Amino acid sequence: MTISKIGSKALVDCSVAAVDIADGSITTAKLAGSITNAKLANSSVTINSTSVSLGASINLNALDWQTVQTTGFTASAGKGYFCNTTSAAFTVTLPASATLGDTIALKDYAGTFGTNNLTINRNGHNIQGAASNALISTNRASVVLVYVDITRGWEFTTESNVAALTPQYISATGGTVATSGNFKIHTFTGDGCFVVSTVGNPAGGGSNVDYLVVAGGAGGGTRIGGGGGAGGYRTTFPSPGCNAGSFPVTATTFPITVGGGGTGSTTPTGARGANGNPSIFSTITSTGGGGGGSSDLGSPGIGPGNTGGSGGGAGAPSPSGSYSGGTGNTPPVSPSQGNPGGTTPSPAGDASSGGGGASASGNSSPGAGIGGSGGAGLANSISGSPISYAGGGGGASCTTAGSGGTGGGGAGSIGTASGTSGTANTGGGGGGSRNPGGSGPGNGGSGGKGIVIIRYKFQ
Repeated sequence: MTISKIGSKALVDCSVAAVDIADGSITTAKLAGSITNAKLANSSVTINSTSVSLGASINLNALDWQTVQTTGFTASAGKGYFCNTTSAAFTVTLPASATLGDTIALKDYAGTFGTNNLTINRNGHNIQGAASNALISTNRASVVLVYVDITRGWEFTTESNVAALTPQYISATGGTVATSGNFKIHTFTGDGCFVVSTVGNPAGGGSNVDYLVVAGGAGGGTRIGGGGGAGGYRTTFPSPGCNAGSFPVTATTFPITVGGGGTGSTTPTGARGANGNPSIFSTITSTGGGGGGSSDLGSPGIGPGNTGGSGGGAGAPSPSGSYSGGTGNTPPVSPSQGNPGGTTPSPAGDASSGGGGASASGNSSPGAGIGGSGGAGLANSISGSPISYAGGGGGASCTTAGSGGTGGGGAGSIGTASGTSGTANTGGGGGGSRNPGGSGPGNGGSGGKGIVIIRYKFQ
């Protein structure tokens, strides 16, 4: 402290230099009042991923437990539910939207899950990495689900009295249904719907199916016409181990289209046979077979076969030259859905070539009045026994007609007879007709209608 004078008056300087204050030397009375949050560096704290303002309160229990549930309901993140299935089984539906860390707990209230199971509806999200619902089927079970990401979905992070994942299987309707061992087989010989109500989980049959999709075969040509090409052939069977299936499905309705066969060329027009129609299951489309070519007497340019699932066989060149078969696997897919039709050389000696099949090209006329045979189809056991599908139609001839390919292909004709039609629901191509000049009743054979077969594990 400094004392100085102005005139006769003394002045006192009361400023105090900085000093250290010993711990505990400030009494409580000196701290009366409060410091506002705004004066602090931080005005909130984070607890369990939740921001809490200073001065506020928070329930440190991780879940907000609800009253006992006795019927189906939609759960909310951050809550726990006692589920009483004494009267009947019911379903808990998980939230439609979820983010990392969302948590839901479920507890068997009365020890009855073993009798009346609790189903957990995934509601569009995976459960433990599977696109299927979960079934809790043991008494006194409890489980905590935490959402992770789009791949794993909801994970069981805490389990008590929860048995190994209960197997669940695909359940579906549509078509003609048969059973072969542990598998259901849905056969569609005409348009319909494959309706999946539930899908399986990894402990059961999974969510995949196998399919066979065969399109309609094409019609054969006339006036020494080529055989019609087989309908496109696409399948996943046999899948690895013939067990789990290779094509994923969801619980929805899949419209099924079964392609009709193309009509054979009719006299006296001399046009090519008509292409077959496509068969469709989900994203799988098999293309109709390509029509068989016809001799170009009076109608130039109709000799080559049409393109398609398998290509049509070429008609007989007249008076000279050669005709090419139609290209198969059009549009291209992998594995290939078919093969090209046979090419007719010059001179063919009054004969034409066979249409392509699922496993082989149509055979070209070897000349000397001999028609080329249709390309062979493929055998498939998806229905429970081996059946061949998608054989090409045979070419017509004056002396020896081409045979139809195995798998429903129709034979070509001689004389004024019509070509043989492809077998229904095999996708076989129709046989060509010789009928020279369109003077008789003979027409190209029509293609066989296609088929769709779907197979999955059901027990």
